[in-house]
Amino acid sequence: MGSVAHAPEAVHGHAHADHHHHEESFVSKYIFSQDHKMISKQFLITAIIMAWVAVVMSIIFRLQLAWPGEGFSFTHFFLGDKWAPKGVLNPNMYLALVTIHGTIMVFFVLTGGLSGTFSNLLIPFQVGARDMASGFINMLSYWAFFLASVLMISSLFVEGGPASAGWTVYPPLSALPQAIPGSGTGMTLWLASMAVFIASSLMGGLNYVVTVLNLRTKGMKMTRLPLTIWAFFVTAVLGVLSFPVLLSAALLLLLDRTLGTSFYLSEIHIGGEALDHVGGSPILFQHLFWFLGHPEVYIVLLPALGITSEVISTNARKPIFGYRAMIGSILAIGFLSFIVWGHHMFITGMNPFLGSVFVFTTLLIAIPSAVKAFNYITTLWRGNIVFTPAMLFSIGLVATFIAGGLTGIILADSALDIVVHDTYFVVAHFHIVMGMSAIFGMFAGIYHWFPRMYGRMMNNKLGYAHFWITFVCAFGVFFPMHYIGLAGAPRRYYSYSEFPMFDGVVDLNVLITFFAIIGGSAQLLFTYNFFHSIWRGQKAVQNPWRSNTLEWTAPVEHLHGNWPGAIPTVHRWPYDYSKPGKPEDFVPQTTPLDDGEEEH
Repeated sequence: MGSVAHAPEAVHGHAHADHHHHEESFVSKYIFSQDHKMISKQFLITAIIMAWVAVVMSIIFRLQLAWPGEGFSFTHFFLGDKWAPKGVLNPNMYLALVTIHGTIMVFFVLTGGLSGTFSNLLIPFQVGARDMASGFINMLSYWAFFLASVLMISSLFVEGGPASAGWTVYPPLSALPQAIPGSGTGMTLWLASMAVFIASSLMGGLNYVVTVLNLRTKGMKMTRLPLTIWAFFVTAVLGVLSFPVLLSAALLLLLDRTLGTSFYLSEIHIGGEALDHVGGSPILFQHLFWFLGHPEVYIVLLPALGITSEVISTNARKPIFGYRAMIGSILAIGFLSFIVWGHHMFITGMNPFLGSVFVFTTLLIAIPSAVKAFNYITTLWRGNIVFTPAMLFSIGLVATFIAGGLTGIILADSALDIVVHDTYFVVAHFHIVMGMSAIFGMFAGIYHWFPRMYGRMMNNKLGYAHFWITFVCAFGVFFPMHYIGLAGAPRRYYSYSEFPMFDGVVDLNVLITFFAIIGGSAQLLFTYNFFHSIWRGQKAVQNPWRSNTLEWTAPVEHLHGNWPGAIPTVHRWPYDYSKPGKPEDFVPQTTPLDDGEEEH
């Protein structure tokens, strides 16, 4: 099926027409499904569960930062007497919670959850394919993701606690099992989990690339692809090229931990004892980690930006502004993301000339990012805007992307970055530009494509409440962190009360924690709305948003094969909204061009 690119009717029309319509068992339909739609739901629900684990962790360590040393029944309920005696958070567990919170959010929610959900759901639908190139490999990618999630969560229950070297797991802490409690079995489980996660990402990414290149329906030229597909395609390429580097870093770290090698260790003394390690360097790990780490930022961001392009154009009832410029910016971001990793390492003692090169490339990547922000704003300008919850979250993404991007320009300059490196200024920056932007894109996608996934509508009033509380609390949490960082407060400290110079940040930490608790609680609205709507939501019509893309031409009821008959043929680009001379304000891609009509 994957080897034929331009005979979709022959490939898809009969290969699946009489296949998969037999009665499936519960196990084959809901558990070991090879249907891209079901796999997207599996990714999404697993990511929601993992996100809740991360939210609870963040509230626990925020309570410690706001009221250091005080006991909380909330903390004791989740951690018990071992890690929270009398409700007071153990310092080792504090660092472990920060580590696992970051790991879950970056990899299991924003990477696996966002790409796994929407690449799976939309790529076959929007390119006009019956399914992914390989349904079996697609199924394996989800179950590897699930296994990685189980391994990561299981590390919470081992004797020494989960990994606690920060989510970047820098050696030597992560390389020496005897260094701290979280460097033992918990660290080994972290590495095993990430190895399985990377295998999942590679299987998924290769499937996405092959499907986009080989299984487009008749008339679906690359220049007619929705921007969502361009974003998912480039994201998959980034993952396939960069994740193996993290895998190699993790495997070398495992060798240092278990077989006595010295890739990252050199002349280490611990507890007064000199260990037998010579010749390694922890800086090597940083190079390998951040060579993945910066493409990872865009592996997280690009799918959210692609979703936002689709949602904004649909709900502004206008063609997306600068379609080809948007494609160019996605490609430029993908390329440049591979040559900026050194800006994470300005204080490692790198040659100042090399540092200036990374300053230049990092500032350069602001240009295609600004193109996207400008084009979103121009698409919104004078549009006939429909404020659905998805539209609000998309506009919220534009706000966080711009706000966080501005502080990124500060951190791109090595002279300024050295001053605020490893302070809360950095935490604030990446939570706004990457964390909140990606989360807002994910929420926008869920609200927008929920009818396509479940055949029902989510509750709009709950969606509006969810957006406004989340939006206000997001800035309430992360905006004050910039000031804490400028005051010099380092991140990952268990308590600042021992340092008189940080007395001024105490009140800000209390304020941040209040916003974190309210914002975290607001996600209960979303969770209730999501699961209630699956069974009790209003039934959806086939095209509730009056959109142009192909997924809305498929029937509401799910078929493994997407379309009951022939696959639709594409005649135009996906953004013909409010086109002069047309009877309605949208023209689906399946509508042939009139005589003399220009495509776009």
